[in-house]
Amino acid sequence: MFKLVARSDLMQAAAIHAESWKASHRDLCSAEFIAIHTPERQRGYLESEIAKGAQLYMLIDTKPVGIVSIQGNLIANLYVLPGEQNKGYGTRLLSFAVQQCKGTPRLWVLSTNTGAPRLYGRHGFEPTGSIVQHTHAVYELELRLHLA
Repeated sequence: MFKLVARSDLMQAAAIHAESWKASHRDLCSAEFIAIHTPERQRGYLESEIAKGAQLYMLIDTKPVGIVSIQGNLIANLYVLPGEQNKGYGTRLLSFAVQQCKGTPRLWVLSTNTGAPRLYGRHGFEPTGSIVQHTHAVYELELRLHLA
């Protein structure tokens, strides 16, 4: 079940974001930087995304397992709890988000994230060539859904 995150659900969504973000960035960032990404901090981040117009959804399958946000045609914050990955939840979140988009869906993925590009590629997303460089070795790559 997908649920539009209400104020009362925001800490649950933030906890998913914090745990998943820490796992996905553990090899990239210092332990100190990882440690500051608490659910409370991520709640503030998610609140700011909602204030900018993003709709945040939570996937619940007996318990909350993932989140995704959509703003126009931009899919962001697609996170599945580390212990719940490789069970189809990422696919369900992505498919749901694509249906919610206004226009051709697009998203950004970190160059160090090896799992997400496989997921996105299987579902028709292709690189646009747009890149945001963060460090000499780390960048974000924009992907757009290829419509036949």
